[in-house]
Amino acid sequence: MPVLPRSRRLAVAVLAGTALALACQPVASAHVSASPDTVTPGEPATISFRVPNERDDATTVRLEVVFPADAHLGSATPENLPGWHITAVKQEGGTGHGMDDAPVSSIVWEGGPVPVGTFQDFPVRLGALPGGGTLSFEALQTYSDGEVVRWAERAQPGQPEPEHPAPTVTVAATTGPSTSDILSRALGGCALGVALLALGVAWLRRRPAGRPEAVAEREEVRL
Repeated sequence: MPVLPRSRRLAVAVLAGTALALACQPVASAHVSASPDTVTPGEPATISFRVPNERDDATTVRLEVVFPADAHLGSATPENLPGWHITAVKQEGGTGHGMDDAPVSSIVWEGGPVPVGTFQDFPVRLGALPGGGTLSFEALQTYSDGEVVRWAERAQPGQPEPEHPAPTVTVAATTGPSTSDILSRALGGCALGVALLALGVAWLRRRPAGRPEAVAEREEVRL
């Protein structure tokens, strides 16, 4: 049996070790998530809720996304998804498809399955978002056999990710001009003033002096 060179034996060992390490790593559990991670305050944003089908013996047939009660979202308009029946539950308790005339407390998609081994994105266009903080939603995923998985657990600092984390979106804090920005602008203005002054001095120095003959002529005229 031929003996491999040492360099090749080392490469094979490294590849084998890497493959074994990858095979032994735990498979991360997929969960309902929201994207993008960060949105701009005071502006509308489209939030997409991604729902993976984690079961291998059932399909996802219903999703309800509950909006945070303290967010005061002005409007919520879901994207049309073929095969799905969409209902908005308004804060005053009524239901309907006119989703811009009153704040909604939740949106329900049902009727269109998310097959085994796939995922589905459920985009929603939200009105102007409040500045600063985190929007934590609640997602209820219903399978074809009646099981309901509630994605609503909030992650705690320094703690492992919960089993069923709530989909969250960070709203960037509203910021005004900082002290450093003001100082930079002031310094920039001073530099511009100095440059203009230097140009003026240089221009004055370069002006041609009056000719002596012309000065003498003007003196004679005055006499």
